[in-house]
Amino acid sequence: MMGGTALATTTSASSARPSGYGLSEKNFRKLCTFVYSVCGIKLTEKKRSMVDGRLRRRMRALDIADINDYCDFLLGGSAAAEPEVPYFIDAVTTNKTDFFREPAHYVFMQEHVMPAWAAEGRRGAKIWSAACSTGAEAYTTAMVVDDFFHGRFDYSILATDVSTDVLQKGYAGLFPRTMIDPIPEEFRKRYVLVPKNPARNEILISSALRSKVSFHRLNLMDDRYPFDRDHDIIFLRNVLIYFDRPTQDCVLAKLCDHLRPGGYLFLGHSESLAGAKLPLQMVANTIFRRK
Repeated sequence: MMGGTALATTTSASSARPSGYGLSEKNFRKLCTFVYSVCGIKLTEKKRSMVDGRLRRRMRALDIADINDYCDFLLGGSAAAEPEVPYFIDAVTTNKTDFFREPAHYVFMQEHVMPAWAAEGRRGAKIWSAACSTGAEAYTTAMVVDDFFHGRFDYSILATDVSTDVLQKGYAGLFPRTMIDPIPEEFRKRYVLVPKNPARNEILISSALRSKVSFHRLNLMDDRYPFDRDHDIIFLRNVLIYFDRPTQDCVLAKLCDHLRPGGYLFLGHSESLAGAKLPLQMVANTIFRRK
């Protein structure tokens, strides 16, 4: 999730259809409740046809012919259905991510955050990419930090997401060749392995950067986050827009507990903290500092 994991948009679904043909209105409402309880994300009626289509892939994997039978299996409360929950979450979520997305944040790091670290004599930093999707945000941050300190800085980047599928992709460090366009040429030369054969459509992030990023599954709805509480930067970009206000406040409060005093929280360009009672001070557009 750079931008993290977010529910996809689709056209309005038709009215309720009979079992065996499509996802019933009753079961869709049950799925909405289940998704909200698990992920804190609110599904709307216009997502019904998208959910219907996505779940049919899981049905084929499980050899289930009727989508409403799949819902009964998933929501029936049996122990046999528990391993299916992560696959269900993967199926109904979409991940939007790019390298150097919202570049003003990286400019702020280069012009304000990292010069301050250097002036303080800091030798390292902890950064968290929450809702990291396939890791483009985490690897972009690694490029920026490594470039500024010329490789002489002991930093680590925690990358978390609710989707196990995207975490596996992020750990591998493989991305479609078409994604490298936003990466500056000098960074490509140092941090990206591009195959000479143009027919190969994947690029690989350098092992030096991959060694700085650790990927872990985390549901932001969990009661606690089992990670260090002294991060210098936390990215949570384009995620809050999928939560209602109580969920936003809860997630932000927990993240603040993992941000050291003086540390920075970066939100997405369409997100704000207006009205939130948090120990944060706005220092630039969508950039906040822990008091």
